[in-house]
Amino acid sequence: MEYVTHLQKDKKLAKTVGTDLHELKLHPNIPVRIMASIMSQQLNTKVARVIFLRFLDLYKGKEPKPQQVLDTKPETLRAIGLSNAKVSYVQNVAHFCIEHKITDKKLLAMSNEEIIDLLVQIKGVGRWSVEMLLMFTLGREDVFAVDDLGIQQAMTELYKLDATDKKGMKEKMLKLSAKWSPYRTYACLHLWRWKDTPAP
Repeated sequence: MEYVTHLQKDKKLAKTVGTDLHELKLHPNIPVRIMASIMSQQLNTKVARVIFLRFLDLYKGKEPKPQQVLDTKPETLRAIGLSNAKVSYVQNVAHFCIEHKITDKKLLAMSNEEIIDLLVQIKGVGRWSVEMLLMFTLGREDVFAVDDLGIQQAMTELYKLDATDKKGMKEKMLKLSAKWSPYRTYACLHLWRWKDTPAP
């Protein structure tokens, strides 16, 4: 695999590079994926999955169109376990996607930065959420999530960065990650897994 050879040029990162990684692929219906990412914020994977399945049940098990979500009463969305804030954010996404004619085709034709600039305009959607969308929904290979806590912890340990100086730490992280381009998403995947794997 080409990205493995490329990432192993960084001797410290090479310690984290293993096999059997998450396969990056495109998941259709991006507006619904954005809603799902909002629903899952601050929840563990299991709970997030239950809530998303309840959400689909509102639409007979099918992924809804943004207009269907807008037409759903807020109390109906609250009843599946969403907070008031999440209900309004999910409906913000639906409204934004209609207003800006967001389709999979439109986003696929855009660069990573263009997608980030567009989607962070939605209230409740931050840069980190869009980066996760780029990686796990659009399957983009060259995304670096500098604000992700897991990535920060892994790189602080691996490269002995000073975590007390947040600004300096992020600058160093961005500088280090530049060498991993065009495979920064894979580097993030390795770093996450390395951080979560207990030492032998």
